Amino acid sequence: MKKVAAIFPGQGSQSIGMGQELYEYSPAAKAIFDKADGIIEGLKEIIFHGPQEKLTATRYCQPAIMTVSIAAYEALKANYKFKGLNLAFTCGHSLGECSALVACGALSFEDGLKLVAKRAEFMEEACKINPGKMAAIIGFDESKLVEICEKTGAQIANYNSDSQIVITGESDKVLEAAQLISAQGAKRLVVLEVAGGFHSSLMQPAADKFKEFLAGIEFNDLDFPIISNVDAFPTTNIEKIRENLSKQIVSSVQWVKSIQYVSEQRIKDFIEFGPGNVLKGLIRNIDRELNVSNIRVADDVDKIEV
Repeated sequence: MKKVAAIFPGQGSQSIGMGQELYEYSPAAKAIFDKADGIIEGLKEIIFHGPQEKLTATRYCQPAIMTVSIAAYEALKANYKFKGLNLAFTCGHSLGECSALVACGALSFEDGLKLVAKRAEFMEEACKINPGKMAAIIGFDESKLVEICEKTGAQIANYNSDSQIVITGESDKVLEAAQLISAQGAKRLVVLEVAGGFHSSLMQPAADKFKEFLAGIEFNDLDFPIISNVDAFPTTNIEKIRENLSKQIVSSVQWVKSIQYVSEQRIKDFIEFGPGNVLKGLIRNIDRELNVSNIRVADDVDKIEV
């Protein structure tokens, strides 16, 4: 059986109604949604029916995406064909790293959801203390972008692919950097509709509170390694995981290097669990020889081939 990497999306992949087919089709997925509703009252209603402004609010969005992602993961695991799924690594994009920790057994779903709810709460608080912005830059030289960020004080949030980098930080600095990048020929530039400057030093209050919170969380031994957003290296060390989870809030997401590491281990097959197909698109831009399957709706569970 081929080795596979499990990947999990982050904030921005949400949509009203996500996961509802899985809920209706898979008892294993339904159990996850019901557990989530018992921890965060009304979460299932928000996921399935909105309203949009509530679903996109950080405090609901992050737990909602984790719930759908783990429901998809459990739906596939429960399928008779995949009880022996050979998972070698897991990684997630930003918030998705917490979903990945549940997938590899480091946390129960219940503890993982509580952890994500706290992460979201702390990040939302930090956004109010230190307002900021983010912008996606598409089709622009990375070295030039780094120079402009150093000049303006903007920071790099996500190395998403060879053609897409997201910048972050104080609003005026991000907008100044965006103007310079646009003037120097970026193919496309999109100011993102997000609550603040995630993955920047503006999130330090959230990182500090999350570090303190993590000290009281009990982790289990991992079934297989997780690749951290912070350094793009695999680990099964619990203390390293705690350290990376708090650092991740203020650090750049090293998605390109993470995927390249997996590929260098001769693993060419990925399964993206959860809403949307953002990660599939990013991976296609990183290396077109890599294969990505998605588990989003009921048909995906039956049709997937790995």
